Amino acid sequence: MSSPTIDRTFPHRWRAEILGARPVILPPRHYTYPRQAEEVERGALEVMVAPEGAPPFLATCALGFRDPIVPSGLWSTPNPEEICAVAGGYAYLIDTTAPERFTMLPYRPVLEVRAVVAESLLLFVSNRSILAWGCGGQAWESGKLSDEGVTVTAIESGILRGTGWNMMTDKAPPFALDLRSGRLATG
Repeated sequence: MSSPTIDRTFPHRWRAEILGARPVILPPRHYTYPRQAEEVERGALEVMVAPEGAPPFLATCALGFRDPIVPSGLWSTPNPEEICAVAGGYAYLIDTTAPERFTMLPYRPVLEVRAVVAESLLLFVSNRSILAWGCGGQAWESGKLSDEGVTVTAIESGILRGTGWNMMTDKAPPFALDLRSGRLATG
């Protein structure tokens, strides 16, 4: 697993610490993500989360992959009550006010996480597409952008530019996405 990232770009109402290992004595509030996680046997990201005005809890997030190419760490989200934990490319969005409520993103793995403050989005890049998370949850998911490898090259003026490898041509043609809708943009 790569060195964990901690990105607090968005305002948030929680404190969090990545632990080196699971505590010997578990705190009264302990949540495992996903709930029935066989993957936890392969390893986990252990995070102590302290929401403002609520008791702390331990979040045990099942590890996806040990490859250093996939991210691991914590990100603030456009919703100040939410925390995003990524463990070896498996992404979990957890409501810190009610930790039993969470979303595990379908990308296995997430290859990159980007905060886009101007659009109030947290972007998750996979091999083939991009998913945007906003204040109210999933904002959009792009269509297929690549057969195996999306590269983000720039984000400016509400447009995400990138390239996506095409298996049939063995080239990586450019694309542009409108960050408000997730649809391909012209120009």
